[in-house]
Amino acid sequence: MVPDFSSQRGYQKDVHPGGAHPGSAYSQGSYSQGAAPEDASSADGLDFNNFILEIDPEPASPEAEPAQTKPESNPNLQVQFKSEGGRLLLILPPAPEKSRNPVYWEELRRQLKERISGGERFLQPHTPVHLIARDRLLDSQQVQEIDALLSDAQLPLKRIYASRRQTAVAAATAGYSVEQQTTLSHLGQGQEASRQAMDEPLYVQTTLRSGVEMRHRGTVIILGDANPGSSIVAEGDIFVWGRLRGVVHAGAGGNTQCRIMALHMQPTQLRIADKVARSPDDPPAQYQPEVAYIGPDGIRIALAAEFALADLTTQESPQESP
Repeated sequence: MVPDFSSQRGYQKDVHPGGAHPGSAYSQGSYSQGAAPEDASSADGLDFNNFILEIDPEPASPEAEPAQTKPESNPNLQVQFKSEGGRLLLILPPAPEKSRNPVYWEELRRQLKERISGGERFLQPHTPVHLIARDRLLDSQQVQEIDALLSDAQLPLKRIYASRRQTAVAAATAGYSVEQQTTLSHLGQGQEASRQAMDEPLYVQTTLRSGVEMRHRGTVIILGDANPGSSIVAEGDIFVWGRLRGVVHAGAGGNTQCRIMALHMQPTQLRIADKVARSPDDPPAQYQPEVAYIGPDGIRIALAAEFALADLTTQESPQESP
């Protein structure tokens, strides 16, 4: 861009009483010929007393022109690795439909391979990886492919954070620890995020194996079993339509009105809000659908059929399971 010298130097058009000289003359960058004798005139009829010599402004030097900066590549549109607290965050680009420069699956996989191969000296083996999927839609096969690429570099995939329900369900179904988030905040902002409005219920048809943890900012409904060693943390209710034998925490954001229900209630540990309980030492002879809730003296467990009929707003409480 060539600078506008007329605005930088305050140039003005110079109008002469004896008739304007053709073109635009400027008060600066022009000068008058020294005064000539009164009778001085040329044979050509030029009046040297009013002679103006126009000098065009000097062209701007290349150094004076503003530097042309190249647009920087947006790191948010690429696969990124970030080290945080002894773990690696694998951050994926946003969903293609929400980006002007979409990154589709094949390109994402290529970038991930390059990041892993190019960072061999910086990616320490056996460092746990947390996958930040953002709002990308991933199926079970794609999650497993990402896990396979990480495994080749001896990087274990520990947890998946996703804001898309389909991605969270696909990852949980494939047996990975999942946390569904409405907005993917920093991993250290869990306390603040827990005060936000709860998400819609998360339905997952799978069996949670030992070592798998599921987190959701709403109600969680599992169509399957929760094996010993598994964990479910929800800010809403927790329903397990199968055998519940792992650790469950409902009302994780502090809601004491949340419930835990299972067809076969035998958890390792029960938590509702800040209350904690464990299964009785003597299991019942026959399991029936039961509901765990907070009563006047802590967590209580009642038969689901009787719980549905009880009015919890009164002092009457449903009959506890033997």
